[in-house]
Amino acid sequence: MLVAAGGDGTIAGIAAAMLGGGARLGLLPLGTADVLANELGVPLRPQAAAAVLLAGSEVMLHPGIARWADGRGRLFVQMLGASFDAALVQALDPSEKRRLGRGAHLLESPQQLRAHDFPTIGIALDGGNVEPAASVIISQGRFYAGRYCCLPGADPLAPGFSVRRSRHGGAAAAMLAGLSLPLHLSHRLPGAQLLPARNATLHAECWVSAQADGDAAGSLPLSVHDAQHAIPFVIPTE
Repeated sequence: MLVAAGGDGTIAGIAAAMLGGGARLGLLPLGTADVLANELGVPLRPQAAAAVLLAGSEVMLHPGIARWADGRGRLFVQMLGASFDAALVQALDPSEKRRLGRGAHLLESPQQLRAHDFPTIGIALDGGNVEPAASVIISQGRFYAGRYCCLPGADPLAPGFSVRRSRHGGAAAAMLAGLSLPLHLSHRLPGAQLLPARNATLHAECWVSAQADGDAAGSLPLSVHDAQHAIPFVIPTE
């Protein structure tokens, strides 16, 4: 067993290094949002999480891979986002994020709302037609930014993704999306659409930021597909 002590970005980095190996991956959630730990039911208290490592069950999780035209690839264990949320992630000061946690996002949001242009994204799912979007979330599971249900019905243990495509852009729509998160209603906002997909391609005519598992992940264009191997994770026994 390997143990990832950190947040979702740390988990993704360790998962990428062990992909295709025979080890199991255990979690000690010590991150800002710990979305995957919440998704898998791993306790956030270190002592309780350590008990899971000793007596937990094993499940197979199918990570995603983001890939760019130059051949670079990046594994993510929970989600990839493009547009305002990614621009916010890329603008954060790492030291402020460590010190303030989610509070750093709240402090940076007003400045990014003023600066962000909300460009249109082109998204194609499973080789289909390109559709316009103001923002996109491609997720393995239901939760976003903690335990906020953003993509109900998603199954983190099944191959493929749940995609939330938002057609309405602008600062007002971004603020409304943020306010709806604690109420678990972001998927019901006007212009929001939830779609299943096994792969996706994203592109834009200008710079659009991307983020993976809460960490900066360059910019569009990129494609997303399942990783070649699933990874065994240790979770609480029912």
